Parts: sequence; C-alpha cells; structure tokens
Amino acid sequence: MNDNERYETLKKTALGEGMALFGIADVTAARKDFIIPGNVSSKFDRGISMGFQLSRSILETVEGMPNQIYYFHYQRANILLDQTALKIMSLIQKEGYEAFPIPASQVIDWQKQLGSVSHREIARLAGHGWYGRNNLLVNKNFGSRVRYVTVLTDMPLAADKPSAEDCGACGLCLSLCPAGALSEKGFDREACHLKLKEFSKIQGIGQMICGVCIRACPGKAPVKDK
Repeated sequence: MNDNERYETLKKTALGEGMALFGIADVTAARKDFIIPGNVSSKFDRGISMGFQLSRSILETVEGMPNQIYYFHYQRANILLDQTALKIMSLIQKEGYEAFPIPASQVIDWQKQLGSVSHREIARLAGHGWYGRNNLLVNKNFGSRVRYVTVLTDMPLAADKPSAEDCGACGLCLSLCPAGALSEKGFDREACHLKLKEFSKIQGIGQMICGVCIRACPGKAPVKDK
C-alpha cells in the first residue's frame, strides 16, 4: 500500500469503531515532552489521533459538577478509545511497522497531572481543533465534547495540518467554571486541580473529572445577533 492507502485504511477502521475524528500529526517537535522510558519515542515521527464524540444528552445532565451518569460514560468512552487504539496498532504491525498506543486516560506525572503524551497536543497537530479558553481542545463541530487517544508510529503517513481557528468572541465557558479557573487572562491550573480533587470525593465518582466546561463549549463560536 502507498501512503494514501495506508491513511485511508486506518481512518476507515477508526471510524468503523465509532470514532468521530481521525488525523495524523507530525510529532517530531513534540517528542521532547513525551514521558516514555528509554529512547523508544525517538523512532516515532507520526502520531495517529482519534477522537470519540461524547453524548450531548449525557453532558446536559452535568449541572455544576460531575455525576455518576457522566462518570460511567467517561469511563466507557476511554475503554472504547483504548480498544480502537489496539486495533490500529495491530493493523500497523501487520504491515511491518512499529506502533505505540498511549492509554486514553493514564496519569504518569501525578504532580503535574501529565500522561505519557498530551493527547490534546497531538490532536491539535493532527488538525482536530485549537486550544480554547477552557484549556481544552475545541473542535469546530463538536466543541470540547471529544475524548482523544493517540497511537505513535513509524509508518509513512502524510501529516495533517493544525487548525488556524480559535474561539473568537465566544466566552460561554468562562462564567460557568465551578472553580473560577477560567478568565480572559488565562487558565488557573491550580484552582482547577483543587476543584477536581474535591469532585473526586463525590460518592460514586472517585476520579478527577468535571465536565462543566465541556458541556458549555459549542465548538465554532456562535454568530451573535446584529
């Protein structure tokens, strides 16, 4: 298969597994931030980014804090993402190339709350969206209602281009943040982290999730009435 055929085969598989987004990122500049043992990451110059669209209806139940319905949906989305990453890995290895699936939700550095790679950054490089005022990736069609997973690979694949869009005048998430961590001045990571720790103590949750700003984000900035 040529590069285009490989791309289309992997994309078809990902979309067939329920993914809403598929793209290829050039990760050569991002490798310095990977938290991967040894020198393994040096052989990978491509990152396959796949995104699963969360249920809009389930997110509508998130009112000021996470609930058990959202928590269960969040968990199952991560499982599907990881399963899809494994299938993509298998296809790549059958073609004789290397693949390194990164778990959708795994913390490696607890102090900084970082995973092996930043799924958001790989997704941005793959053209899925831009960093929003909520410090999440914003997709023009789905807003922040997307969970991402990454597969690093040395398979020859043409890289997609990052989006040049931004949130524009939209600031719907700013006033809704229960931690007060969002403002026009920037993102208060510590305030967000403390609120997530608080939410993790809610009975039936037990994980540092929120969902409020995800629900608030519509994607492409709404056009205001003249």
